[in-house]
Amino acid sequence: MEKIVYIRMRHRVQMKSNQEIYVKDVAKVIGSDQIVGKIENMLLYKVTKKDQNIVIIDFVQLIERIVEELPEIELQAFGPTQTIVEIVHDQKSMNIAFFLAVWLLLFVGAALAIMNFHEDVSMQIMHQKLYQMITGKMERKPLLLQIPYSIGLGLGMILFFNYFFRKRFNEEPSPLEIEMFNYQQDLDRYVIMNENKESMKRIDGD
Repeated sequence: MEKIVYIRMRHRVQMKSNQEIYVKDVAKVIGSDQIVGKIENMLLYKVTKKDQNIVIIDFVQLIERIVEELPEIELQAFGPTQTIVEIVHDQKSMNIAFFLAVWLLLFVGAALAIMNFHEDVSMQIMHQKLYQMITGKMERKPLLLQIPYSIGLGLGMILFFNYFFRKRFNEEPSPLEIEMFNYQQDLDRYVIMNENKESMKRIDGD
């Protein structure tokens, strides 16, 4: 029983360029303390500039490395069979002018989208009719309805996305976070299939 080792690979880890990847970085190892210590400190891979942004560590690589030094160990795996190593490069300082340009572009684009939507559904006419139904008077610019509506539109977007700057209102994920999660899952599956050398093999015929 002491020679049985349980291994669970992590789904994604982040490392810097030119850093060495050890077993403990990409997997959780469970077993006797002496054996676990040896396995966790085994070198698996060294990140180089040629690796660009992504490295895939497959469970097969892990087995080969462990069996090479500890052939008598029985390995039991559970969880994911690959770890995505994301290489984080040194970030450059943010360009304030570029940030402001992108912010202005998004702001104007969002404002135009809202205004075009309101024009398509005749929002002003609807406000005029609603104001006339409530007060009995016809008003060309029913600000009594338009101002609260505009404020409510902004507050509704904040509540919808569940964020106000960096403050989160509750633990429930926002629709945007769900979509980003689904996109990340699809991206990870693509990367695993296309970047993993163990999952691809080319056989040339004669």
